Amino acid sequence: MLRLLCRSSAGSQTLVRWARRSQRGGGLLLHGARSCTSSRRCHGTGSGEVNGQPAENGSGNALYRDSVLLPKTEFPMKLTGQKLLDRELQIQQECGFADLYSWQRERKAKNKFCLHDGPPYANGDPHVGHALNKILKDIRNRFEMLRGRQVHYIPGWDCHGLPIELKALGDLGTSGLSPLQIRQKAREFAEGAIARQKAAFQRWGVMADWDQCYYTFDGTYEAAQLKVFQEMHSKGLIYQDYKPVFWSPSSGTALAEAELEYNPEHVSRAIYATFPLVTLPPKIASQEGMESVSVLVWTTQPWTIPANQAVCYMPNAQYSVVKRADNSEKFLVATERTASIAALLGTDLQTVGTFTGSLLEGGICKHPTIPDKQVPLLPANHVTMVKGTGLVHTAPAHGMEDYSVASQFKLPVECMVDEDGTFNELAGPELQKLSVMTEGNDKVISMLKQCNALLKEEQCVHSYPYDWRTKQPVVIRPSKQWFINTESLKDKAKEALQKVRVLPESARSSLLTMLDRRTYWCISRQRSWGVPIPVFYHKESGEALINKYTVSHIAQLFKEKGSDCWWELPIETLLPPEVLKKSKAGSASDYVRGEDVLDIWFDSGASWAAVLEAESDSRADVYVEGKDQIGGWFQSSLLTSVAVRNKAPYKSLVVHGFAVSEKGEKMSKSVGNVVDPDVVINGGKDPTEPAYGADVLRWWVAESNVFSEVQIGPSALSSARDSISKLRNTLKFLLGNLQGFDPRLQAVDPKQMHYIDQYMLHLLREYSIKVTDAYSEFDAGRVIRVLQAFITRELSSFYFSIIKDRLYCDAEDSLGRRSCQTVLEEILDGVMRSIAPILPHMAEEVYLHAPGHDKEETLFKSGWIKSSSVWRRPGLEEAVEGACAIRDSFLSSIPGKNAARYDLTVAIEPGLLFELMESLQEEPTSTTSQLAELMMAARVNLATKMPRDLDPEALLNHGTFLINLEGGVIREESAYSIAVTPTSAARCLRCRRYTANSADCLCPRCQSVVSQAH
Repeated sequence: MLRLLCRSSAGSQTLVRWARRSQRGGGLLLHGARSCTSSRRCHGTGSGEVNGQPAENGSGNALYRDSVLLPKTEFPMKLTGQKLLDRELQIQQECGFADLYSWQRERKAKNKFCLHDGPPYANGDPHVGHALNKILKDIRNRFEMLRGRQVHYIPGWDCHGLPIELKALGDLGTSGLSPLQIRQKAREFAEGAIARQKAAFQRWGVMADWDQCYYTFDGTYEAAQLKVFQEMHSKGLIYQDYKPVFWSPSSGTALAEAELEYNPEHVSRAIYATFPLVTLPPKIASQEGMESVSVLVWTTQPWTIPANQAVCYMPNAQYSVVKRADNSEKFLVATERTASIAALLGTDLQTVGTFTGSLLEGGICKHPTIPDKQVPLLPANHVTMVKGTGLVHTAPAHGMEDYSVASQFKLPVECMVDEDGTFNELAGPELQKLSVMTEGNDKVISMLKQCNALLKEEQCVHSYPYDWRTKQPVVIRPSKQWFINTESLKDKAKEALQKVRVLPESARSSLLTMLDRRTYWCISRQRSWGVPIPVFYHKESGEALINKYTVSHIAQLFKEKGSDCWWELPIETLLPPEVLKKSKAGSASDYVRGEDVLDIWFDSGASWAAVLEAESDSRADVYVEGKDQIGGWFQSSLLTSVAVRNKAPYKSLVVHGFAVSEKGEKMSKSVGNVVDPDVVINGGKDPTEPAYGADVLRWWVAESNVFSEVQIGPSALSSARDSISKLRNTLKFLLGNLQGFDPRLQAVDPKQMHYIDQYMLHLLREYSIKVTDAYSEFDAGRVIRVLQAFITRELSSFYFSIIKDRLYCDAEDSLGRRSCQTVLEEILDGVMRSIAPILPHMAEEVYLHAPGHDKEETLFKSGWIKSSSVWRRPGLEEAVEGACAIRDSFLSSIPGKNAARYDLTVAIEPGLLFELMESLQEEPTSTTSQLAELMMAARVNLATKMPRDLDPEALLNHGTFLINLEGGVIREESAYSIAVTPTSAARCLRCRRYTANSADCLCPRCQSVVSQAH
């Protein structure tokens, strides 16, 4: 009997005996949990076997060939070209991909999982960015569904906005078209883009009810959006004002911060201009040398000089009056900028006087280009000393900080720039009609030269905002617009964000920074294609009529008829008597409807209200989008939800990178590095563009580190195909060896299995836990790494190489073979389910060939990996891993040689390790024991010491193995010795092992199997 030393709670030692089971069965049951310090795995034997496939046919002799149970399966090793494409589409049809989402929504489930789909823009064909995003979401959704959760996932599209309007109209422009005509063309364009994108998403295997999607141009959606608008307006968070906004002359509309792209290589004509001090600040007027001083300012936007209303200084900074050494001109500048300005002018600057900025209060300058106009010196905290002179030219109409100064000091905010980006009549006859960014800029610089106010001009390369769609520079100009007061929402939004999990965590700071940058959000657009802002204006006073009664009525009309009714219905229907009465307004004929539409970021930012409100928590478990949405949808959704509900609309955020070329470049048609997902799947005209199918595209997404830029190109796709091909090879081996096996009838209880089979179930359980954890962390790349390591190390190099003799040559119904097949079926099932979220087509294809289920059943309706806690058997690891340690010593003694040609003698002093090895081999010598199978040797001799008559030519080796049980309570380091000698046995004609008595007869095992068959 085997004995195991263990401690009782009182600390005394007791003996626990293990019941030994038969050599072929027998479960090793050790007392207590294990905390093993050994993580040894056996390596390949060098016997010419690759990934579970026999290098030889295994029959040895034609006479016995038919008695060898080689793998058989109809599962194809390879699928390429049109066969692959046809098979994927066939799988989608046969396995009910289209109905899977509806099926899982109808089943009862204790837990739910909600992934809210950020709407892709309906303005073009599907691209690899879509593939990265949609497949990443689908992998998680399929995993959660397999785990038994009810998945809530409604795909959506962002359908409004200028880009769609421009593409729909093409060369027509808007001239002569009514808003309804423009909207009709834009709708048709958007619907075409949606149809193309939706078809692609379905082809990629994305699970959803594609007949129940959400669209921001749908009346029901628009009504939900107006409800959010109304609630924010009633709280005073939405207001109308005349203030500077980012304005795109190329688009003819206001833009929000999220619609800007900053061009870091924009070149501006920067100038140093002088503003003569006509009234000295009272606190420095008495100082000597203060006469004829000019304030020196620096700006990269000379065209804004005519709109100047003040010059700002930093109250706490030091300022100096300096005199040029070459012509005695005197300037007021920040003290710390003096050296830089002297270098710029190429002359020394002598300091006349230095003082704190606060002493500049009360100073007044002469405007350089407008006669008789004077502007004050004013304190402001936005003044910096990084560039320029430390004194900032302030034009309230054309700068956000400038406007804040104007608000504080009641300065006029006069707009000199029209919507097309040209100077208007307020700028004067010399500038009127000139484009501010080009000839207008030139003219202002020329005017400054004429009045001797231009000190220096230089080129400045800096970051400048561009329209995200037209790629043209924007200007800042005041306009009467509708705004959201994000300043009052910021703190609540930050607080809500602290409760949100962000992956990767590094993206959190970017989210907070973007919130800080947005002081207000301009939500009105001067376009036709969008959700109308539900406001009416009094014909005479221009006063806005907007309240909960008017907005609620319009929302109901939109729900019933769609937002086209804003233009279609008469004003009397839009403003019926009962609404006017509640609003305490006059007649409908006194009003005109507003012409602005809502910013599309408000459209999509209100999606939680249209899509999630029906859910019990009304929050999504996760939002998953690209990093461009940090300042876009993530933020607009957060702000609207916090404003209305005081909570974030999501519990977690996953922020992924962009798809780029294999050189790390942004994809561009002009560069020719665009990867079309349709070409990836179906192949292209070029021979270098084979048809990879959808699963290769999905593997590429899963394998990538999605938290950084994701590279795609021929080598990445070819690598993905090769990885899937290797996986198919393994699955084919598993299926082939399960031919004729029905786990429902023939499975062996784990306690009766060979120890190595039990050990593989233990490893399979560890594998399933790792895979489940990785999927839960949105880390499909780790899933693939764990999968490939499991197949390479645990299966191909270890288990498959050891069990093939038992699989092929034992009797078909023997306990040993059925034990092995039971484990192979569990491995097949576990691997198949673990790859299913990533490779749904191949997983379902494997499932069609797999044993143990009804034919009409599909994998995705049958659940996640079914690992059992019973598979974790304490002490089992020590038995197998102890043997593996000995095997490592054995194989290292015969490098590159076939282990089957050698006899192995193992000597271990009495103790735990000997007892463990004795459980694998009862007899002192055996060719068929579990220990002999593990070693893959011809014969194994097990003894407590080396025999005296040992062959002097034997190869000797020594080692130790640490047994660690009961969490370290039982620790024993055991030494062992091995001796390796060439076997004297002959090679069996059937199994090809060196276990036969002579070259012309079978070994005893094969003789028994063949005689039973006859």
